[in-house]
Amino acid sequence: MDISQAKRIIFKFGTNVLRNEDKEISLSRIYSFIEEISKLHQQGKEIIIVTSGAVGLGSKRLNVDSSESLSIKQACAAVGQCQLMSIYEDGFGKYSINTAQVLLTEDDFSNRVRYLSLSNALNTLLDLKVIPIINQNDTVSSSELEDSGPVFGVSFSDNDKLSALVASKLDADLLVILSDVDGLYDDNPKENPEAVHISDVYEITEEIEKLGQNASSGGRGGMRSKLQAVKVVTHSGGFAVIANGKSPNVIKRLFGGEKIGTFFYPVGQLSQKRRWIAYATNITGQIIVNDGAKKAIKEKDKSLLAIGVLKVNGIFERGDVISILDENNDEFARGIANYSSVDCSKVMGEHSDNIYEILGHKNYDAIITKDNIALL
Repeated sequence: MDISQAKRIIFKFGTNVLRNEDKEISLSRIYSFIEEISKLHQQGKEIIIVTSGAVGLGSKRLNVDSSESLSIKQACAAVGQCQLMSIYEDGFGKYSINTAQVLLTEDDFSNRVRYLSLSNALNTLLDLKVIPIINQNDTVSSSELEDSGPVFGVSFSDNDKLSALVASKLDADLLVILSDVDGLYDDNPKENPEAVHISDVYEITEEIEKLGQNASSGGRGGMRSKLQAVKVVTHSGGFAVIANGKSPNVIKRLFGGEKIGTFFYPVGQLSQKRRWIAYATNITGQIIVNDGAKKAIKEKDKSLLAIGVLKVNGIFERGDVISILDENNDEFARGIANYSSVDCSKVMGEHSDNIYEILGHKNYDAIITKDNIALL
């Protein structure tokens, strides 16, 4: 792939890339990124930046350990975000480029109306030649709040996945994840000096996913998180690159045609609605189905009927996105429920003709209509 041809590009900067060995903000590196991105912007490319670093900056400024409690972390995020935006605004301002701060939470993706509104806002900013600077709103984010009931899957828990959701939503051509690693290896290169670098990945298979490692010190993600993000992008028709942001002039070299990092190639093109169903929603409910129902959904593009449901987990309402699991408890699809978890429990295993008699009302013949199912 010649990434220099990409028109709409998402850059994601990890915490460890933005800091030096002393855990201080690396202004020289950030301004180097800004200079190289400014040149791309001047070529007419549409740029969005998803940045980490606010919690780390705030922690350093307040001289506290951000892992002490959720409230301390939120305070660090609030203080650090001001510093972070000031750096980006000052840097891009030197090239007469306007920036905009966009802080997002899970609800901005889980609520479809807000999800569509976000798209309009970001597209308008790009039309105005503005570079949106996006971060998770850790000060008010609900991903770690307690007593909200069981959550079986969150739309994003780190900025890797957030960058992928933004790229998917905006039909970006390319996601560039800059971290403190040179890309994907067949083993952890920090522990095994003989680990072999993988330069091209044409599909995120189960074997590739197993190569993901845990989060590095100071960060919230890790290679596993990055691979999950890449999977979202490639299934949305985009390309992705994971490269070492600490390498000198990494952006200039990438867009100059140098083959560094790991390149990931698109494998499909889900519709916008199915992308939202598959990736952009917090999951609070599950339905376990029998093998016949799984086969009908996967191989015959059929709706999920009540007769194929074996078990209902969690609490959800009509219109919520829920997980569809097989008899081995492996998730293979997600869909928009036509009935609440209470109603689903009452009609599971029953023929569709019996739904009205059991519930006293009938929304649909199917628990989930085929048009509202996204295969994972």
